[in-house]
Amino acid sequence: MVRFSRVGLRYPEGGGAWALSGLDFMLEPGSFTWLLGPSGAGKSSLLRLMHLSLRASDGEVEVLGANIARLPRRALPALRRRIGVVFQDYRLLPHLSVFENAALPLRIQGIPEARLTADVREILRWVGLLERADASPSTLSGGEQQRLALSRAVVARPALLVADEPTGNLDDAQARRVITLLREMHRLGTTVIVATHSEVLPVEYPAAALRLESGRLVSHG
Repeated sequence: MVRFSRVGLRYPEGGGAWALSGLDFMLEPGSFTWLLGPSGAGKSSLLRLMHLSLRASDGEVEVLGANIARLPRRALPALRRRIGVVFQDYRLLPHLSVFENAALPLRIQGIPEARLTADVREILRWVGLLERADASPSTLSGGEQQRLALSRAVVARPALLVADEPTGNLDDAQARRVITLLREMHRLGTTVIVATHSEVLPVEYPAAALRLESGRLVSHG
């Protein structure tokens, strides 16, 4: 479960202006939610609060049962491991193979090699990249790189999956393939929230939606 209560965020480098203000909403466990709004509406800032790369300036953020303001810093790494993040710019490591990029979260957790290999092969098969396991990320198309980024985000079976404009750099066919994979994660029980500036995808794939404008929540439903 994710809950925001009167949440505000301001960046000191922005002169103290509020990037987000007065956000109140709750995402039920196992839900799929679109995060909508124009560029600059605050979508990325909201997601950064949700995947714990920022702390709120005001209000309360609860993620997966933990009140973030009251959570000791030593407890943050364990909570972050339960959250998968898909970035628009992929953030793949160019010196690692496709396999090793996907395996990175499991290596950080110290998963035994036999289980790691089995899990990574399974996830690469799921995203259609098993035959490219030994390739460099630089040899992949944009859609393949985004699917690799998705495989890295979900290989550890996160409880919460946060995707920030995951289709922004993709053509229509690749965008639909990525959304299909995200919806499959939802079907398997993961709570999924997907930010997009597209007005087409939420119509083609109906689900609950949060809509931001100028850092404020203008609709939720």
